[in-house]
Amino acid sequence: MGKKDQINNVHKDKERVQAVLQLLRKQAPLTVKQEKLCNSACVERFLKVKGENVKKAAKHLRNCLNWRDSLGIDHLIADEFSAELAEGVAYVSGHDDESRPVVIFRIKQDYQKFHSQKLFTRLLVFTLEVAIQTMAKSVEQFVILFDASFFRSASAFMNILLASLKIIADYYPGRLHKAFVIDPPSLFSYLWKGVKTFVDLAPLTMVVSSLDFEDSLEFNDFTAYPRAASLRFNPSSIPSSGKIGSCSSSRFSFTVSHHFDSVKPWYLSLTDTSSAKVGPTTTPVLGPAISPLNARSYSFASPIDRTPRGNMGPIKKGFFPSTPLPQKTQEMDHSEIHHPRSMRPSFFQSPAMFFKKDSGNFHISRADKCRESFQPFLKFYRRPYDEMIYRSKMRPPLGGLISIVSPHIRHRHMSVSQRF
Repeated sequence: MGKKDQINNVHKDKERVQAVLQLLRKQAPLTVKQEKLCNSACVERFLKVKGENVKKAAKHLRNCLNWRDSLGIDHLIADEFSAELAEGVAYVSGHDDESRPVVIFRIKQDYQKFHSQKLFTRLLVFTLEVAIQTMAKSVEQFVILFDASFFRSASAFMNILLASLKIIADYYPGRLHKAFVIDPPSLFSYLWKGVKTFVDLAPLTMVVSSLDFEDSLEFNDFTAYPRAASLRFNPSSIPSSGKIGSCSSSRFSFTVSHHFDSVKPWYLSLTDTSSAKVGPTTTPVLGPAISPLNARSYSFASPIDRTPRGNMGPIKKGFFPSTPLPQKTQEMDHSEIHHPRSMRPSFFQSPAMFFKKDSGNFHISRADKCRESFQPFLKFYRRPYDEMIYRSKMRPPLGGLISIVSPHIRHRHMSVSQRF
């Protein structure tokens, strides 16, 4: 029964595909390129998106064909995007383990100021067409990496992302496997949280940070991405003139100026180095002498210490609360003393105990899922861009003049008899 059901399903799918093609031909005759585009796999993708509805799939496919004609996709060539290809704005970096092409977009924020929305759409479509040309026969999907590290405005990048996802959803249905947004601006997560409910491809789009993969063993070269230097004080970088007093801490081994009226960090000295003393003239027993150089502020002292000596006046009873102490002569009953109850040992356990894999179902955050999903594509993101390698993946007519001339250049060592 299982094989018969599969045969029946395949037969029904073929009938739906033929029904969609018949509706398209009734509306308008298809050109040779349109006939080549509307193969069985393409029609099945449109049927799957429209819930196997033949009329809706035919209407959607007709809109897609009209859009391709209006944009002139059949006449796109690489010579139109020579500047973008030289800078590596959008390109196919390679193929993953499932032979899916990985497309990378590294668009800068100033790109929209000097280019129209139509030109960006043509660049997006050109890159996707190149990715589709590099697919094997058994592959139908691609992966997109949006590098948002060049953007400072979250709204500007959101406009580009939404426009790209809408084009892919409307005119390349069933083609997107996963999309990753890498290092977006700080406010992007809040905007994306409010907008993603209205985006069709939002479940396939993930936001990741490249800083989470700095410790990875593969492609761990960050010389091209200078980071801010550490602001931590390094005592070895500043020559010290020696210890000040008996303090050997490196934090107080430097001075701002040699004048006494300049700003200088306070330090303690067990020797009296000042001629004008603030405190008593006798040598202290319990601590260092107080001088204008090592005197500390009384801002955190008690009210008694902040008041000048001899001007306290009568202290009211109960003005300063204190803990009553038992009389020394009073015999204490140790059995009546209630010691504070200690916590149970379970509270001192690691928080990981709450995520024990006893039943096999444990909580994994969405951020961890995004990191795990992005791990296989990290090498494509860090791989340096090579224009010639990308151009070698283009087939005529997308490759332009270089793709047409280059095969003859490669085989110029062959004889005439071998050519013909």
